[in-house]
Amino acid sequence: MVCSGFAHALRLLFGGGVLHGPLAVEGYGLPFHRALLKQTSTRTRPLTVDGDGARIDELSKADRAVLLTPAHQFPTGGPLHSRRRTSVVEWATASNGLIIEDDYDGEFRYDRQPVGAVQGLAPDRVLYIGSASKSLSPAIRLGWMVLPGHLVDDVLTAKGEREAWAGVTDQLTLADFLDSGSYDRHVRRMRQRYRARRDRFVTALAEHAPHVHTTGIAAGLHAVLRLPPGTEPATLQAATRAGVAVDALSTFRHPATRLPPQDGLVVGYATPPNHAFEAAVQALVGVLQQPEVSRRRGAGSL
Repeated sequence: MVCSGFAHALRLLFGGGVLHGPLAVEGYGLPFHRALLKQTSTRTRPLTVDGDGARIDELSKADRAVLLTPAHQFPTGGPLHSRRRTSVVEWATASNGLIIEDDYDGEFRYDRQPVGAVQGLAPDRVLYIGSASKSLSPAIRLGWMVLPGHLVDDVLTAKGEREAWAGVTDQLTLADFLDSGSYDRHVRRMRQRYRARRDRFVTALAEHAPHVHTTGIAAGLHAVLRLPPGTEPATLQAATRAGVAVDALSTFRHPATRLPPQDGLVVGYATPPNHAFEAAVQALVGVLQQPEVSRRRGAGSL
């Protein structure tokens, strides 16, 4: 079913009364999504996130659904471990729960084979949501939901008789892009380009800011820079002064999570145009070399 992106899908599902909380979510995620769910009076409960993804063992029968980014946890970057994929399907089956799978950048994996969708393991228990925001542009405002059969009528009712967001011309253009093979060629070309950018970025950090540990780089369009404890606010301020747009890792932390705060930056390396990429990297490296950032070596990890 076509929608206008992941946020629109959440509004249809929870704002339209198709699904209800409590909803388990990853302890790190987009604050915009949390705010959207709060507007629909949906209570969210955070799961601990570690190097293997969300802690599925923290799910309970009281949770109606769980929202996951299994292919590439956002923002920390790791995939959901295969054992946890199996476990979350077992939880959904035993508790009559639903898994909402946010596959926001599954097209861009660089250092290993693509990670399959959890939806393929249990189509009746997984609601898969994808979009063109990363592969093409967020300005297109096109996404899709692969729904379990029992939810189709309810979601159609929530959408109503008139589609207010996804334009027909955009849908037909994307359909032709897919049918002609142009979309696959575009994704392959962009995967090579983004991988080259990632490699240049990581190399520059290793050479000029070795005290900063970089994670989440096996896939996607962003990296997480782990900072020495207590240096995140000063680093963010320095980046702002240098004209570099980055996000503090702490802004993605669910306020109710039991995870201890971690200092870091979330850096999108796909945004700068080609002519400005090197200058942006050097500006960020300069920020990371400042005394208030580099005075303490070593940073923790989630």
